[in-house]
Amino acid sequence: MSDYSEAIYEFSDEAAMRRFGQFLASFATNGLLITLQGDLGAGKTTLARGILEGLGYSGIVKSPTYTVVEPYELSVGMIYHFDLYRIFDPEELEFLGFRDYLNEGYLCIIEWPERGDWFVHSADLCIAIEPIESGRKIYLRSNSREGEWVFQNIQEFSELA
Repeated sequence: MSDYSEAIYEFSDEAAMRRFGQFLASFATNGLLITLQGDLGAGKTTLARGILEGLGYSGIVKSPTYTVVEPYELSVGMIYHFDLYRIFDPEELEFLGFRDYLNEGYLCIIEWPERGDWFVHSADLCIAIEPIESGRKIYLRSNSREGEWVFQNIQEFSELA
């Protein structure tokens, strides 16, 4: 049996997803690896935007589909937002120096982690987003002690929403 947890949240609109991301950000620390899975248009970038806003970023957050990574230098440290949609072979990540981002202890948010194969199997917090008739459903799973700490702290979000 796993020592880590899973939960499901439902959000009625984009604003609620962003609020959840902002709340999650208050517990996100350097070295945390967060993965965001979901089909095109599911809301991965919306959730990443909420996390970045919660960390103090006030600019435009766009999906790094073409650049693969967008860096954000904030007062809490460097945050890297990845989009692996255009990665067809996980070995491409080796050429991009992906391992260096993970080894340096940066907060990393990764969209389309399934394209990164073994590089992202060590995610601390895995979030899958699914469109539903009334909005979005989020499946949240912790995979490490750090992820579990975040998971336990964000459980109160449903009471605050």
